[in-house]
Amino acid sequence: MSEPMPRPGGGIKPDLPFTPVRVGVLTISDTRDEASDTSGQILVDRIAAAGHDLGGRAVVRDDVEQIRRQVRAWIDAKAVDAIVTTGGTGLTGRDVTPEALEPLFDKRIDGFSVVFHMVSYASVGLSTLQSRATAGLIDGVFVFCLPGSNGAVRDGWDKVISAQLDSRHRPCNLVELMPRLLEQ
Repeated sequence: MSEPMPRPGGGIKPDLPFTPVRVGVLTISDTRDEASDTSGQILVDRIAAAGHDLGGRAVVRDDVEQIRRQVRAWIDAKAVDAIVTTGGTGLTGRDVTPEALEPLFDKRIDGFSVVFHMVSYASVGLSTLQSRATAGLIDGVFVFCLPGSNGAVRDGWDKVISAQLDSRHRPCNLVELMPRLLEQ
């Protein structure tokens, strides 16, 4: 596993308590099943290695309703604190993950896309512009939508998401916001 992207003035403070979160992994693909889902498996392995709990894992087709149905099921069952999707963020006609999930976002996390593309640019150069990686909040659950390639999943988890889902990350992290996400 590579180290998270260096952050000016911040990082993991190992002397602070760690709070595990429940993370769902959703692979969106017309061609993969759980046995051939290498990107999803990378996420599952990294979630466990980080000390988090797997709140669910599923593979659905590139279909707006199937994607929404699985995400809503986890959220409605209160099974997850965060969801990471892999696949369906490209530009082809079958890539519909942003179309499926962005309308459900209560709030977009615009900075995620910016930071993901910075990290991705370092790995794949200008090819990063072909990704519509996105993130937002749905009913108090963080949803991160990554491309389907193994490299993009590694970059997205290792260099962006993992630090923000670590309660020890300073100067701030997403875990400390969780109790306040649904306040009025």
